[in-house]
Amino acid sequence: MNDNISTRTDANDATDPSMAAHPELLDAVTPEQVSDAIKAAGAAVSAIEQDGVVRLHSASHGIGFQVLWGNPVTTTQFTDFTLSCPLHVQGGTLPEAVLASWHRTKRFARVAQHGDFVVLEMDVVVAGGVTPAYLAFAVRLWMQMMGEFFLHLRNYGPASQTRAEAANGSEASHDTNAARNEAAAA
Repeated sequence: MNDNISTRTDANDATDPSMAAHPELLDAVTPEQVSDAIKAAGAAVSAIEQDGVVRLHSASHGIGFQVLWGNPVTTTQFTDFTLSCPLHVQGGTLPEAVLASWHRTKRFARVAQHGDFVVLEMDVVVAGGVTPAYLAFAVRLWMQMMGEFFLHLRNYGPASQTRAEAANGSEASHDTNAARNEAAAA
C-alpha cells in the first residue's frame, strides 16, 4: 500500500474510546483503496489511467459502473467519490414519473436524466474518517441500489399497469380508464 495514505492514528487518538475500536480511520481514499472495497464487495475492477488520473470501472448485475472522483486532497487522494452508472435509453427518454417514483420510494442513490441517458449515482463521503469495512459496505449498498433500480425500471410503466389491472379484473381497468378520461377532459 501507499505510505502516504491519510489515516488518523496519532497519540491523541489513543485516549479517545471511539478510536480504540477502529484505530485506522481513513480521512481520504486512494484509487487502490476503493478498488479493494469493490473487490471486497465481490466484483472485479479495472483501473485505467487517463491524463494522470486513475479511473475505476466495474460492473454489477451485468451493467457497468464507474468511480468519479470528488474533492482531491492530493493528486491520488480524495475525500469523496461518486459511483455512477450511465444508461442509454433506447428510443428517447424515460417518462418523468419513472424518476419521480424512484426518488419517492428509495434512498441513497439518485437518478438524473441527461438527454437520452439516465444516470444512477451514489455519493460516498469519507471526510471525517471511515473504515475500510465502511467502504466495502458502501459499495455493496451501491450494488444493491443498482439491482433495485433495474427492477424498478422493469416493473414500471404500461406493462406493470396492465398486470395490476389484470389482477384487479377488467372492471377495475374500466374504472381506471374512465377516471383517466375524466381527468383529461377537466
